[in-house]
Amino acid sequence: MKYKRTIGALLVFSLLLLAGCESSQQWGWYVVNPMVHRGRINLMFLLSGIPWTILLTICCVLISNALGFLISLLGLAEQRLPRMLYRAYVEVFRSIPPLVSIFWVYYGLPILIDVGLEPFAAGMIALSLYGSAFMAEIFRGGVQSIDRGQFEAAHTLGLSYLDTMRFVIFPQALRRALPAIGNQLVITLKMTSLVSVIGVSEVLRRGNELAVTEYRPLEIYSIVALQYLVLVLIVSAGVRKLEKRMGSDERQGGRSIAE
Repeated sequence: MKYKRTIGALLVFSLLLLAGCESSQQWGWYVVNPMVHRGRINLMFLLSGIPWTILLTICCVLISNALGFLISLLGLAEQRLPRMLYRAYVEVFRSIPPLVSIFWVYYGLPILIDVGLEPFAAGMIALSLYGSAFMAEIFRGGVQSIDRGQFEAAHTLGLSYLDTMRFVIFPQALRRALPAIGNQLVITLKMTSLVSVIGVSEVLRRGNELAVTEYRPLEIYSIVALQYLVLVLIVSAGVRKLEKRMGSDERQGGRSIAE
């Protein structure tokens, strides 16, 4: 309810601001004023980038979570070689700036594999690899935060290693790692703006194209910022609701196996 009121207030404030600044000599809000025909067309053009932003975010989150989870298993291994591979993967992809990764994947990967990549696919691959390094650390940290007694209790009950991880360790680790996962989701959403440099028609790209034609960058990028703000608030509200639900379940009935 709190986030709904916040989002509603932001939208109302934005509409009032646009209407009130229409005749200003210093501001050109008419280019995004929904009260005039030209402004409505421009707003629809800006809003048309939101589906691409959402789609790219979903794809990157799914891939980075799945890949990060698999990579985290290497970091949890007892053998030295898998842990070394894990550390090398995390350090390499975490150290390269995401914008550099996007350029490298878009221009370099097609040369290596001799296959052309669309801008959307190149951006998705680059951001997924970048995000998977952080997700691997989040999953590894979540599992290692579980008390060693949980493993011993599961072993005493005759559970295999796979069943122990599946039914005992991972559910608890997920609860503890959920805030960090939600934070990474927000970061991924904002990082999708970087793919505008290779031509993906997401929110920022639409803003860049409109700013070039209308010569009103401040007003246009203000609307772009508002779009990201609303999207992040919605995502944050969903994550907080999920955190509260899972935390409540844990307090009410999610006791550990050792208890």
